[in-house]
Amino acid sequence: MKITKIFVLIGGLVLINTGCKKFLDINDDPNNPLSVKEVQLLPTIEAATSTLVVGGTSTNYTAYWMQQLSQNQQAPTIESYFMTGVDANNTWGYELYTYVFANANVMISQAISAKNNHYAAIGKTLFAYNLAIATDLWNNIPYSQGFRIPEVMNPKYDSQESIYQNIQQLLDSALYYINQPAGVKVPAGDDYIYKGDMTKWKKLIYTLKARYYLRLSRAPGRTAALQADSALTALQNGLGDNSDNPFVPYPGTGNSSNPWAVRFRPAAGGVVLAQSFVDSLKTRNDPRLPIIATKNVDGVYVGRKVGDKPAGDAKAYSAVNSFYGGAAANLYLATYGEALFIKAEATLIKQGAAAAQPVYQAAIAAHMSLLGVADNAQQTYIASRPALTDANAVQQIISEKYVADFLSPEVYNDWRRTGFPELVPYVGTGVKGIPRRWPYPTNELLTNPQPDQKATINDRVWWDTSN
Repeated sequence: MKITKIFVLIGGLVLINTGCKKFLDINDDPNNPLSVKEVQLLPTIEAATSTLVVGGTSTNYTAYWMQQLSQNQQAPTIESYFMTGVDANNTWGYELYTYVFANANVMISQAISAKNNHYAAIGKTLFAYNLAIATDLWNNIPYSQGFRIPEVMNPKYDSQESIYQNIQQLLDSALYYINQPAGVKVPAGDDYIYKGDMTKWKKLIYTLKARYYLRLSRAPGRTAALQADSALTALQNGLGDNSDNPFVPYPGTGNSSNPWAVRFRPAAGGVVLAQSFVDSLKTRNDPRLPIIATKNVDGVYVGRKVGDKPAGDAKAYSAVNSFYGGAAANLYLATYGEALFIKAEATLIKQGAAAAQPVYQAAIAAHMSLLGVADNAQQTYIASRPALTDANAVQQIISEKYVADFLSPEVYNDWRRTGFPELVPYVGTGVKGIPRRWPYPTNELLTNPQPDQKATINDRVWWDTSN
């Protein structure tokens, strides 16, 4: 099955959400959508995760807020923090809870029943991955009662603290199923990400565990040292090099283009690179600049300043180049470079700046290698960076990670967690600085009113406490 066909299949599976009587239950009616096979469900879930979630509206909004992207339009726009509950409807109601969670629930349940354990493992991994994205956007969300329609029509919201406990439990359970006999049916070509290579899936699971451990390094009731220890332990079995990177490939033809390429088309409203991002690369003589960005109409690299009046032609600014914005570009769910940046920060917490220095340098090199930067250019750039000290280490690590995680949801999470990179917010709206979270969807407010929904985009999620 190819990605060009996958969203036709998704449209036929969305009703699965209304057929679940209880969490991870099975209905044996052969005419019920729950009978859809794992071989059909898995590519649906992976394509939805990549195209609708990681390359979808959620990351699109935060890429503007994090001043990696800019829109050549007059405010109010996304980058001026104009967002309502209506804008959140699809991400919550269709992309996450229906396309991903409901279908993943069915796949997991069927796979466990049939003892197709590798499908169960992948399903739990993708569920945990998307569950983290959901809770990081909205804080408290439905989980324990969220998949029991029609038994529970108004599911309660679980705390983000409990959601993070469930994320780790899902990943632990995924490891358990990987270590069981594979079963009669095993993932292969229907697994876009790793083609059924469970050794690589295991490495990704451990890397995700490290990502989510470190996310809570400053959360209430957590200690940075314990979270760093847990992350470092997990990373011992994590991604080992760029060949382990999880990504969804796109053929780049017809409806099978990378979702960022679709967002960057001229009809999207003049999407360009932001000035602060481009200037940071230029100031550092970063050799990744020509790989990430195109030159403007005058043959130079220029980003758009947040709040500026629109230029007559969006080509006055640099755009996203083909590595990230091409129709046939791969879309990465995580990278070896990210794993090394997590390791560098965790090492800093445990052992100090000097110990973190070589890991931090290796992280930069890993991302540059992924982009195809020549070895000598890598070495020159890394040598030009200031040595890590107790005073600058967090800023240096996260500022470099900001480049390596270009167009990743992790950029927004790192900024909220650490305060880096230091961004100058847009001024001119009623929002008190860069939003700290998403508003709850309008549809959810109307159909499932909950006390949690009083939160605004200025309020913080549970783990966001430190800056």
